[in-house]
Amino acid sequence: MGPLNGYTVIELAGIGPAPMGGMLLADMGAEVVRIDRAGAMDPPLTEKVSGRGKKSVALNLKDPRGVETLLRMVENADVIIDPYRPGVCEKLGIGPDTCLQRNPKLVFARMTGWGQEGPLAQAAGHDINYIAITGALYAMGHRDDKPVPPLNLVGDMGGGGMLLVNGVLAALLEAASSGKGQVIDVAMVDGAAQLMWMFHSLQAAGMWDARQRESNMLDGGAPYYGTYECADGEYIAIGSIEPQFYALLKELAELPEEDFGE
Repeated sequence: MGPLNGYTVIELAGIGPAPMGGMLLADMGAEVVRIDRAGAMDPPLTEKVSGRGKKSVALNLKDPRGVETLLRMVENADVIIDPYRPGVCEKLGIGPDTCLQRNPKLVFARMTGWGQEGPLAQAAGHDINYIAITGALYAMGHRDDKPVPPLNLVGDMGGGGMLLVNGVLAALLEAASSGKGQVIDVAMVDGAAQLMWMFHSLQAAGMWDARQRESNMLDGGAPYYGTYECADGEYIAIGSIEPQFYALLKELAELPEEDFGE
């Protein structure tokens, strides 16, 4: 059960943000059917968690019979998630025009790194590339060291999977009110840029130095917001931004005032 109970999502098997989006929709109660490639090995271990709550159907989408089976499924679905490079679904005969002819209320959600159009649309890429071009990667790391990738949380998951779900939910509301489906073009580079909104705003206001890491409040430049090594070799995370909490931190730490670097 859940708010999406009664909705059906077809997820073309992929990696990273697309299966994450399907996972979150399943968590909200949707029936998610993952379309695996016929004859393929089991999904990688990284996709075991994202497969929770999903059904699975194996189809050969290079065979007209497999394509027709998928299109018949589309007729009764609410959403299809496309994790492929731009143009792949069209070549297979399951592009948005074809699917929307079968089901005018369908939400066709496309998940790519660079978007469906533009100079980089056909370029290969990974999370680190998408967040680099937005400035997100440069913002993380130590002052005199190279930028540190934050796993693949910013591009793949936050800028990709979460934005995919956001677009799907908005499109489902539109379909419910107007009876019309649509294509959702989700690009991880766009999502990563949106996640940087606050820091771009602070920079424009002169309150953030994007050129120098560890010189700002949230990037390790403030003594009250960072990580510290403890006597046992483990680390503690401190977030005492508010004055009253910072005062309590200094009191409990029992360290000289100069150690706080003010």
